[in-house]
Amino acid sequence: MWNEGKRILVPAVVALVAGGGLYALRAVALRFLHRFADKTETRIDDILLGSLRTPSAYWCLAIALSVGVAASDLPDRHILYFSKAVQILVIFSMSLAAANLAGTVFTDYIRKTSLPIPTTGLAHGIIKGTILTVGLLIVLSVLGISVAPILTALGVGGLAVALALQDTLANLFAGIHILVEKPIRVGDFIRLETGQEGYVEDITWRTTRLRMLPNNMVVIPNSKIAQSTLTNYYLPEKRMSVLIPVGVSYSSDPEKVETILIEEATKAVGDIPGLLGDPPPFVRFIPGFGDSSLDFTLICQVSEFVDQYLAQHELRKRIFARFKEEGIVIPFPHRTVYLKGER
Repeated sequence: MWNEGKRILVPAVVALVAGGGLYALRAVALRFLHRFADKTETRIDDILLGSLRTPSAYWCLAIALSVGVAASDLPDRHILYFSKAVQILVIFSMSLAAANLAGTVFTDYIRKTSLPIPTTGLAHGIIKGTILTVGLLIVLSVLGISVAPILTALGVGGLAVALALQDTLANLFAGIHILVEKPIRVGDFIRLETGQEGYVEDITWRTTRLRMLPNNMVVIPNSKIAQSTLTNYYLPEKRMSVLIPVGVSYSSDPEKVETILIEEATKAVGDIPGLLGDPPPFVRFIPGFGDSSLDFTLICQVSEFVDQYLAQHELRKRIFARFKEEGIVIPFPHRTVYLKGER
């Protein structure tokens, strides 16, 4: 009995001691490497350390098990089981490290470049999921499980699963379609045909998150986005035109009105945030002859969609004050009513 207990106790103690030492060494090494990484300007070392923090714990466990098994005189079949466990730990931890590293490097690289690829949760999830799936297949091979029958079974049951998850799969493929075709991107300001508008915060495997101007979040299924008619105010570029209608009395000189509008818009460039002077503002006598006024349209450029609100606010105040100085009247709507007398 004592010999049997000794055969189990000694390897266990050796494994615990080796594991404790390795975890302590890991903690010291990570602390030292973090201090070193904080002093460097590049983010590569920070990304690498972040990706290896969790997998390194599994590596310590795998090495401790290997040391414990090496110090034991267990039967060969038991040693085989422990060897399989160590291999699975190593494969799983390597897959996890590769998935974390690939996802983080992809996100960091896209943010630093001008490539029109969104760093969304969906793209990040696809990269990590692909690497982890490959790791799972390798683990199954190590365990001696044939992958072909599993794939066949999945193919047979895939139809039933697809029918049960129609909405989920529709949203998943719609999200992939959005990422590939790029009708919208993270950070774009869009308006849906339902009237909802806001900044695209994220495109996940199921939904698209839209942050509206009141700072509320709207969560929309990807399939709805793919089927909806929407306006992207950031494509082909953020800059956009702002049209400000202005009506004056019929006694006003159109040439003078046009000059005043252009002067006020030009002077406001640089004073009003977001208002652009290139291309310069211009005026069109459109819609033209109204029921009670001569109708003009002042057209100017702003940096992006939300800049139009402040630009219109400030320009209307300046135009109103200038019209008062110049004696130009903004007429009230009026109607002439004829009353037919009784016989």
